[in-house]
Amino acid sequence: MATAILQARMSSSRLPGKVLKPLLGQPMILRQIERLRRCRELDRIVVATSRDASDDILAATLAEAAVEVVRGPLDDVLGRFVQAADALGLHGDLVRLTADCPLADPGVIDACVVLRREGGFDYASNGQVRTYPRGLDVEVFTADVLRRAGREATSAHDREHVTPWIYGPGSPFRRGDLVREPDLSAFRWTVDLPADFDFVERVYAALYPANPAFSSDDVLALPFSRREADA
Repeated sequence: MATAILQARMSSSRLPGKVLKPLLGQPMILRQIERLRRCRELDRIVVATSRDASDDILAATLAEAAVEVVRGPLDDVLGRFVQAADALGLHGDLVRLTADCPLADPGVIDACVVLRREGGFDYASNGQVRTYPRGLDVEVFTADVLRRAGREATSAHDREHVTPWIYGPGSPFRRGDLVREPDLSAFRWTVDLPADFDFVERVYAALYPANPAFSSDDVLALPFSRREADA
C-alpha cells in the first residue's frame, strides 16, 4: 500500500483558485480526492499545501472535509513533500499527484504503484515516456528516495518541481515507465486554463450523475474527449 501526497495551492498563475472552483457543487480538489479514494493501492491521502496566507482557505476547506493537510514552503515544494513525510512518519511508497487533475484514474495510479513495487524500481511514472493524456499523471517513489532528494537537490527548479533530481540526468535511481497503447499523449485532461475547466465540467456533467466512478475509457467514449494537449 502507498500514501498519496497531493500538492495544491491557490496561487496558480494561469487560473488562480482553480483547486476550489465548484465542480458539480463541490470544490474541484474534493472531486479529485473522491476519485483517489477508489484506488486500491492507496491507504492514505494527504494534501501538501503552503503556509502562505493565500492557502488558508484551501487548508480550512480540506480540514472541514476531514482531509489530512500538511503546510510547508510555497516555492520549495520538494521541501514541502519531505516535511509532510517527516511530520506524518511516512515510509514505503509515496505517490505524487497534483491538484489540477480531477479526471485522475484510480486504475492508472494503482498500476504505477504496482509497477514500482513489482519491478523493483526506485521511481515509476507515466510522464517520462508519455502515452497517457495530460491530467492522468502519476509518480511513485519510496520515502527514502524522497528524503535523499530533499537532502541533495539544490537547484530552484529541482526544489520547485519535486522530482527532476530523482529522474534527471545522472540520477542514481532505477526508473520504471508505465505506458499504454494506443498513445493518447496528445490529449489534454488537466486544468490549467479556463477552457480546461470548461472541458472537465462537460465531462462530469455527462458522466458523473449516472456513474460517479466513471473511468478513462468512459471519458474517451465521449464525442468531445479528444482534446489536443496544445489546444
